[in-house]
Amino acid sequence: MKITLAVVGKIKEKYWNMAIEEYTKRLSRYASVSICQTADEPTPDHASPAQELQIKEKEGERLLREIGKYDRSADTYVIALAIDGRSYDSVGFSKHLESLQVKGYSHILFVIGGSLGLSDAVLRRADEKLSFSAMTFPHHLARVLLAEQIYRAYQINRGSRYHK
Repeated sequence: MKITLAVVGKIKEKYWNMAIEEYTKRLSRYASVSICQTADEPTPDHASPAQELQIKEKEGERLLREIGKYDRSADTYVIALAIDGRSYDSVGFSKHLESLQVKGYSHILFVIGGSLGLSDAVLRRADEKLSFSAMTFPHHLARVLLAEQIYRAYQINRGSRYHK
């Protein structure tokens, strides 16, 4: 199994990077994991809705180029993180990832937008939208949460005590 996180922006804080590295290292025993970071657009204070839309579209174009690198393969499934996406508990998420493998998907590509979220074009391209909560989280924290939940899903599917 191959797992890719296509994300907007670089994380500057060492503690976020350390957490992501820890979970991707743990996960690497079960899957090939990669993170593709695209540049984020500077967002001015008090940006107008039109400016915010332009920013999301520019970031979305970059993400779609990353997704396009894998799009030629029918075995790639794209999941966009979005507040209005489907929510799972950890066991349900683990079963969902397992069912994608059974259906023949060998590559799951997760997409996390920048501070303004994802463009409509990226959301339309996604095979599914996933939500951690109706709450808004910093996109840096969303990366950590996603990496941990993917690792937890693998542990659940293997019957590990990690989930307990």
